[in-house]
Amino acid sequence: MTDLDSIKYTAEHEWVDFDPASGVATIGITDYAADQLGDVVYVDLPAAGTAVTAGDVCGEIESTKSVGELYAPVTGEVVEINDTVVDDPSLVNSDAFGAGWLMKVRAEASAVDALLDRAAYQSLTGGDA
Repeated sequence: MTDLDSIKYTAEHEWVDFDPASGVATIGITDYAADQLGDVVYVDLPAAGTAVTAGDVCGEIESTKSVGELYAPVTGEVVEINDTVVDDPSLVNSDAFGAGWLMKVRAEASAVDALLDRAAYQSLTGGDA
């Protein structure tokens, strides 16, 4: 499980755990978003090697209730996707901050630093994260 106080968040309910040593950001959706979606049944992610731009749609996540778009929280190159979550989308619901991660993107630290901290995200969601 990721340390929720050390990661960054977006207003689109994604979390970003950046490793400065590798320059890679692990990205997923928050458990708040997963709860709002309901049972996740399908995840469509960009292929490794794909360039993504912060704020742009880069995939989709489908639940029994709705289809939502995934937005890239940072600009960079996708270096890995979580094939396990593609095969078993319910991991997004059961372990949003762990096994339910979605993709890894090579990104600039400054872009990650500009995202919301836990307190700001909790304020946005009314205390949930």
